Amino acid sequence: MRQSPSDRAAIGRKAREIVPRSALGEWVAPADRTDPLAILRLQATTRVESLVPLRFGRMAASPFAFFRGAAAVMAADLARDPHTSLEAQLCGDAHLVNFGGFRSPERDMVFDVNDFDETLPGPFEWDLKRLAASIEVAARDREADAKTAQHLVRLAMAEYRSAMAEFAGMSNLAIWYLRMDAQMIFDRYGSEAGDDILARFMAAAEKAQRKDQLKAAAKLTHEVDGQLRFLADPPLLVPAADIVDDFYGPTAQRRFADGLMLYGKSLNRDRAALMDRYEFMDLARKVVGVGSVGTRCWVALFVGRDFGDPLVLQVKQAEASVLEPFLAPSAYGNHGQRVVEGQRLMQGASDIFLGWDRVELAEGDTRDFYFRQLWDAKLSAQVETMPVDALGFYVRMCGWTLARAHARSGDPIAISAYLGSSDRFDTAMARFASAYADQNEVDHAALKSAIANGRIGAIQGV
Repeated sequence: MRQSPSDRAAIGRKAREIVPRSALGEWVAPADRTDPLAILRLQATTRVESLVPLRFGRMAASPFAFFRGAAAVMAADLARDPHTSLEAQLCGDAHLVNFGGFRSPERDMVFDVNDFDETLPGPFEWDLKRLAASIEVAARDREADAKTAQHLVRLAMAEYRSAMAEFAGMSNLAIWYLRMDAQMIFDRYGSEAGDDILARFMAAAEKAQRKDQLKAAAKLTHEVDGQLRFLADPPLLVPAADIVDDFYGPTAQRRFADGLMLYGKSLNRDRAALMDRYEFMDLARKVVGVGSVGTRCWVALFVGRDFGDPLVLQVKQAEASVLEPFLAPSAYGNHGQRVVEGQRLMQGASDIFLGWDRVELAEGDTRDFYFRQLWDAKLSAQVETMPVDALGFYVRMCGWTLARAHARSGDPIAISAYLGSSDRFDTAMARFASAYADQNEVDHAALKSAIANGRIGAIQGV
């Protein structure tokens, strides 16, 4: 039965009795907390063994780098704390770097959540805790003082809360059509951001618009015997033909090509027809990010009418979400489909080639994958080098974007009623962020110690 807005608001206020907003600010590591390095080692058992040291090396670079790779660690920690029954489709790894800009199918630049490897329905505040802690960790990485770091967290949380209050008063269709484009950024933040910050943002957006399929092909491929092939840049980019390994090498390439028909079936019919105009040419292993290092990630090269019409797709392995041990199992039998369906639900605009497949890489060994364009005017925030004043502008964009993503699948009226109109929620989340950033520093130090004494192998500086 359809509930009235007042009934839905009552559900949100009732949730405060079960999990008071102030309780969200608590974090104390329990005595029986699972060793974070044990969690990371367990993840490594399903990954490409030769790449695991590279992952640990990247995570050791800084507390923020460690945080980026430790989504599974934080998921285990969040599951131990009381949480609300107010659910939404979660990103599952909503840290600062997992937001960014890209071109919509209409060719507009939009800003949105852009990583969904861990997506799953769950308590809305889990994404917010991940975002809040990432802001605190990033601010410390930029050597901001404690007052500034806490201010940045509260800015993002207040933006989420105020945006959700706006969405609570909007129609379902109005929320669905919302997206953060350049005009909205100017309208919402322009007067407060300042000319210098806006100029830097626009310059970065203009540069990103030049990152298209032609540039991807020019950077990653060359012509060999009249055919386009991927360049070799080991260990970051290695053509499948150069790898003596069934999981990546020529056998996997043949199996991948045979499985492309299944990928086409995951696309809308018009997009499948477009994809049929491209011919598969080559496959290469590509190392990406921090948390994803060691999963089986490829880039696939296709050519359309001629070499001037290339298409480079990123093909990422999809494993079970790190949230899944603590929440209901995914409704989808293919984790690639889980990622794609979650992305389509949360994003205001999604890649036209977003789809999934299941590939038998070796006899009896099948893996789930999802596909998307490698570059489509992708704009990634350089949080590690971003000036603190620009970080304040950026975290507000992330807060609004996450609220819009949650409002598409969750109940904005109930969530807004839970959050309230005071800053009590913002303050609690800032306390949590500070406490969890302390924990993250302890965990990062433990990883560095394990590398130093040889208990964990790492390749650093790559």
